[in-house]
Amino acid sequence: MKQYLHLLKSHKVFRRLSIIQLIAYFGAWFSNVAIYTLLIELEADPKIIAFVAMLHFLAGVVQAPISGSIIDSVKPKKLMLILIGFEIISTFLLIFIDNINDLTFLYVLIFIKMAAASFYFTTEMSLLPKILDGSKLQRANELHSIIWSLSYTLGMAVSGFFVYWMGIKAAFILDAFMFVVAFLLLYTLKVDIEVIRVKERLLDMMSGTFKYLKKYPHAMHLMFVHSFIGLTAFDALVALMVDHYYANIIAASLALGLLHATRAVGLVFGPILLGKFTNNRYLTYIFIAQGIAIWFWAYMMENFYLSLLASLFVGFFSTTLWSYTYTLLQKNIDEKYYGRIVAYNDMLFLTTAAFTSYMTGFLIESGITLEGVAVIMGVGFILGGLYFKWVVKTHNIKEIN
Repeated sequence: MKQYLHLLKSHKVFRRLSIIQLIAYFGAWFSNVAIYTLLIELEADPKIIAFVAMLHFLAGVVQAPISGSIIDSVKPKKLMLILIGFEIISTFLLIFIDNINDLTFLYVLIFIKMAAASFYFTTEMSLLPKILDGSKLQRANELHSIIWSLSYTLGMAVSGFFVYWMGIKAAFILDAFMFVVAFLLLYTLKVDIEVIRVKERLLDMMSGTFKYLKKYPHAMHLMFVHSFIGLTAFDALVALMVDHYYANIIAASLALGLLHATRAVGLVFGPILLGKFTNNRYLTYIFIAQGIAIWFWAYMMENFYLSLLASLFVGFFSTTLWSYTYTLLQKNIDEKYYGRIVAYNDMLFLTTAAFTSYMTGFLIESGITLEGVAVIMGVGFILGGLYFKWVVKTHNIKEIN
């Protein structure tokens, strides 16, 4: 914890970016509980809920092929301000969703909102290695992932209570206001970053990225390793758990909030306790531990209170896996390709998350139990750990420190 605090105190730009990140990412997910609560109240079937969950990730997949090239040729602050502007507008317009006939409008707004959020995330992740290096970059990525995870789950947790007391539309309005605050904080920040002027055309930049990946296949393998973390896309699963098991004992918004809140605790404390022990040698075991934690969650799923305990363990390993695999990729690619490689990395990650969300609804509609879906996710993490072990054995992967 002291290392994180020292980094925040000693680096003004990173400190401000972290504050903005906390507000922006918190806002990105704050309205999710309101959206899922709305869908439950409208009696949407599992496929619709799963499709909405998939849209949150699919948006980032669609824009990824061009976002990296744009990031590598545009000043980051200007781009980030534009993206927050899109989030403000799309979030506010959610207040006009009233009934099941407005689903198409809901889909469009979610797509725009999350595409902008994903683009912003990729822009910031390509910015970090330009202002930090070595162990500072690792700590920054860990802190970044803690903030992202905390915003992702705690944002939905707080939203759960807010929706319960204040209502769905009030949540959308407050969410839009948080983005306005983030916009103002970023607007007043001075970011002195030298942009490497790329003379290549957009299509040439895209083709050049594939040539780079073909020449250095270890980068592609690290991208695939990171994509396994997308199996933690539990939004649809949690919403369906609430609908199937807990709706009779607690309000849907409160159940969603509490489940995400307990996972948030694990997401925050996981890297603090595991970070200094994490390296290429032991990462496989952390993958396996994540899979076992998900199996434990499946076993406890029908009992709401035991499920809360299990979700704590599910979150404990996730942030460490996310931050370490991301840092490994940054450490093992050339600076010229930061934006493009990070964008394609995010595309693979979000593809896995979108596929996981879609398959959750599909498998349940096909007769697979919620517990069975969780078991399959756990198997995926064990396979990811074995794959990483093979990558380290067959390729020259630099250690972070």
